Amino acid sequence: MTRDQLAQASSRPAKKRFDSRKWAPYLFISPFFILFAVFSLFPLLFSIYLSFNQWEAASGIEAMQWVGLDNYKYALSDPWFLRSLGNTVWLALASGVPQHLVAIPLAAFIHHRLKRSRNLVIGIYFLPFITSSVAIAMVFNTLFSREYGQINVLLQWCASLPLVGGLFPSESIDWLGSSLFIKPAVAFVIFWRYLGWNLVLYLSALQVIPKDLYEAATIDGATPRQQFWYITLPQLRPMIYLAVTLTIMGNLQLFEEPFVLVAESSGVSQSVMTTAIFVYKTAFSSGDFGTASAISWLLFLIIASTTWVNNRIFKEGKR
Repeated sequence: MTRDQLAQASSRPAKKRFDSRKWAPYLFISPFFILFAVFSLFPLLFSIYLSFNQWEAASGIEAMQWVGLDNYKYALSDPWFLRSLGNTVWLALASGVPQHLVAIPLAAFIHHRLKRSRNLVIGIYFLPFITSSVAIAMVFNTLFSREYGQINVLLQWCASLPLVGGLFPSESIDWLGSSLFIKPAVAFVIFWRYLGWNLVLYLSALQVIPKDLYEAATIDGATPRQQFWYITLPQLRPMIYLAVTLTIMGNLQLFEEPFVLVAESSGVSQSVMTTAIFVYKTAFSSGDFGTASAISWLLFLIIASTTWVNNRIFKEGKR
C-alpha cells in the first residue's frame, strides 16, 4: 500500500462500534412493549376499526364489510342496549354510593378506635375483594335460596318477634328468581365485595393526616363528630376523588357478579343484564362483533364523560 493510500485510509472516519451499554436498557424493557403492542394496543385499534364494520368471526377477515356509523346508530336505537345501560346505572348507584357512605366512617372508626386488632379487622373486610367470583356466587346462591337460605330464615325469625314483627315478611322471598328483588340482591353482593377495597384506600389516607390537627381540635373543645366533619372529610378529599373515580369506572363495567350469580337461563337474567354482559352476548351469542365493538366504545364514552363530570364536581367543591 502506497503512502497516499495510507493517508487516505487514516483520514477516513472510524466506523462506530455497537455500544451494548447504550442499547441494553431498551433491550431489557422491549418485552413489555412487545407484549403491550400485541395484546393491548393492537386489539384496541382493531376494535375501533371493527366498530365501523359488519363482521362474523367464523367467516374470516375477508368477510368484513364496511358499514360506517350504522353499528352505532343501531346500538343507540336498540331497546336492549338502552335497558342494559339502565340496569348498569341502577346497579352502579345502588352498590357504589353505599360503599363510600359506609367505608369512610368505618375507616375513621377503625383508625381512631382500634389499635391492636386493626390489621385483623382490615384483613376480614378486604378478604371478599380477593375471593373468587365463582366462590362468592356459590355462597350467596345458598344464602339467597328461597327454601333453605339463611337470609329468609333470619327474616322469618324477625317476623315472629313481638311489636316489630309486622315490619318483616312472613313468607320466604325468592331473591334470585324475582325481578323485584334480583337487583337489590346483586347490588348487595357488589357492595359487600368492594367495601373492603374502599376501606383500605381510606385507611391509607387517614394515616397521613397529621395528629396535631386532632389534638388542637380536642383542646379547642371540638367533638368527635365535628372533628370528623371539619378535619377528616376535608383531608380525605383527594382519596375520595380517587376512590369514587375507580368506583365509577368499575361499576359501569360490571360483568362478573351478575353474570355468575344469575343463570342465563333464569327468567330474570335480563333484569340484571349490564352493558358489559350485553356486549358479550352480542359478540359471542349473536356473532355480531361489529355492533359489540360499537357498544364497547359507546360505553367507553359514557365512562369518560361520567369521570369528567366527577372531576368537575370535585374541582368546583374545592373552591
